[in-house]
Amino acid sequence: MSATSTSAQQTLPDPDVEDGIKYWETQPASYDGVLGGFGNGSLPRVDALGSRQFAMHLLPELCTVPSAIRPLNVSEELANRRTRVLDVGAGVGRVTADVLLHLFSDVLLVEPVESFVSEALRRGRASETGSGDSIAEDSNPEAAPWKGIRDKTKSVTFVQATLQDLNPARPSASEKAKVLGRVGHVPAEDDLDAGFDVIWCQWCLCALSDSDLVAFFRRSKAALRDPAQGLIFVKENLCSEKGEPRAVFDESDSSITRSDLAWKQAFTEAGLTVIHEEIQRGFPEGLYAVKSYALR
Repeated sequence: MSATSTSAQQTLPDPDVEDGIKYWETQPASYDGVLGGFGNGSLPRVDALGSRQFAMHLLPELCTVPSAIRPLNVSEELANRRTRVLDVGAGVGRVTADVLLHLFSDVLLVEPVESFVSEALRRGRASETGSGDSIAEDSNPEAAPWKGIRDKTKSVTFVQATLQDLNPARPSASEKAKVLGRVGHVPAEDDLDAGFDVIWCQWCLCALSDSDLVAFFRRSKAALRDPAQGLIFVKENLCSEKGEPRAVFDESDSSITRSDLAWKQAFTEAGLTVIHEEIQRGFPEGLYAVKSYALR
């Protein structure tokens, strides 16, 4: 791996979207492939549980079982309302399956790499037909059926597109976006452009230049159904810093790893406020620190 770093006074190359896609096309369409060789250990489950807890801390009404987290006074209207989430850079559907379908009603899954989004669609269709019913989530999360798909209480719509080309407020108007299919619940009216309660961005924003990142955040903010309640979640690697924004460019996959201050600089430029932030604990030693941000 060849990497170069910069401080605020220096300039790094911008990520090249085609180079990034070419790299990921060489990786297996599996948890291990999208997680850089860490898909078969504890990391996927630790990550998923951390993400669910982070989301429910801010949106406790998403908790589906009686607990200390779930509010006692959830109105019937809120309890029965279908919630929508956008999962960008979704890979093979790991976050959709292990995090989002446990919390939300309808997921729009967006991924640019053809082999990854095809595998996500295959998994979704297998869940719909029930071919994975005998597999427990704890024993093999990749083979476990997706929650709510077979009984059609939940849904996933699959779109192949880059973040540079996607308009979250109007996915149907994104010229280069390709809708591949839908599994699970089918609404009476098309909901592709219905907006989102949450937009989830994890381990994919490193593929965006600073200008593309800010532009994507602004488009995402406009796609929230309720600007006062909706949230954009960002969960990304952090490089180190010494009092100023810093970034590291990786030539192997044409990506940028940003420091905490660099992320916050981008949030501010996009007109977003950090509502809550938290370091992910429990990952193997030797990896970048990973931080979750909730933005509005």
